[in-house]
Amino acid sequence: MGGEDAADDVQQAVDAVYRADSRRVLATLIRLLGDFDLAEEAMHDAFMAAVEQWPRDGIPANPRAWLVSTGRFKSITAMRKRARFDASLIEIAERLESAARDSGGQDDDSVDDDRLRLIFTCCHPALTPDAQIALTLREVCGLTTEEIGHAFFTSPSTVAQRIVRAKAKIRDAGIPYQVPVLAALGERLDSVLHVIYLVFNEGYFASSGESLTRHDLSGEAIRLGRLLVELLPEPEAIGLLALMLLHESRRAARTSPSGELILLGDQDRSRWNRDLIAEGSALVERALTLRRLGPYTLQAAIAAVHAEATTEASTDWRQIVGLYDILVRADPAPVVELNRAAAVAMRDGPLAGLTLIDGILARGDLTDYLHAHSARADLCRRLGRVADARASYTRALGLTRQEPERRFLERRLRELAQG
Repeated sequence: MGGEDAADDVQQAVDAVYRADSRRVLATLIRLLGDFDLAEEAMHDAFMAAVEQWPRDGIPANPRAWLVSTGRFKSITAMRKRARFDASLIEIAERLESAARDSGGQDDDSVDDDRLRLIFTCCHPALTPDAQIALTLREVCGLTTEEIGHAFFTSPSTVAQRIVRAKAKIRDAGIPYQVPVLAALGERLDSVLHVIYLVFNEGYFASSGESLTRHDLSGEAIRLGRLLVELLPEPEAIGLLALMLLHESRRAARTSPSGELILLGDQDRSRWNRDLIAEGSALVERALTLRRLGPYTLQAAIAAVHAEATTEASTDWRQIVGLYDILVRADPAPVVELNRAAAVAMRDGPLAGLTLIDGILARGDLTDYLHAHSARADLCRRLGRVADARASYTRALGLTRQEPERRFLERRLRELAQG
């Protein structure tokens, strides 16, 4: 029985390392092997070896370094076996062995972060923007094609095709696995910021599943955001980090102890993380002093105004609407218009906000965006338009794939039915 318990403990340890470090291991193996598919195969081989060897030999002091070394060794061994049938692989195997000797065992402790290098590789301008984002979300962060598809409002099969084509393009064009030199960094920044923000959003408000949030993803996005600011302290990189920190500060207050969704206006603000608010607000000030206002900095400024208010009623809605007016000009996206409409409703009353939302929906924008319908439902509810509220809540309910959100919408519908 003791042996079985020990084996279970090791299996749990392997699973924990996989959850925490598999994307780091993969990113380093991609750098070392120079090929996405080889690296993925090597990573899985390394974890299979861990399952076999760690119960016998014990868990290594540095599991990630062990996995990288084992994965590379197994890849080289497999390459040499295949070279018996394909002589062109001999040179590749010898190059990999030479690189392994030259590295001096420092792969795991490299100053440069392999995942950041991987992001810039995935966001190379030779790839289409959609492919850049899909590949990064899949390879750097481990999102499934279903999750990426939800973020893109497209099918998982389309996402999978983009990823396959992007990998082939990187391989065939010989795109280097490196952070570009400073002169070329700016042109790649927009895609990188967009990717990081998508990752954060998936972690802060999961697209599907039992839990409202996925702290691993939002934490990863913040970590990458910090690295990016260190590497390139551009206003929008600073603004994005500020925005993520300010949103993250509210995480603990967004759900009840039983996991139910709590809207911003109903949150216990004493549970907001004041350290994150202070850090995020300081970054907003830093970004604003650089006087190049972009969408992330403006959104962070809006989040900072929310963070300053002790109650929803004391929020400076006039300032928030003013910031949204600037943001709509900088980023005229329907979702931005929707968020502005919600702020207008708080400043001028629910009818003013509802008129704006109905205009957005009448154009055909956000027809399948559940938050447009849930926002409309809430304003109709506040106006006493019960039938319209019920219809919009029902429409939103049909669009959600997220359990706490589904329960929240069902609760609203029950409240309407009870009068």
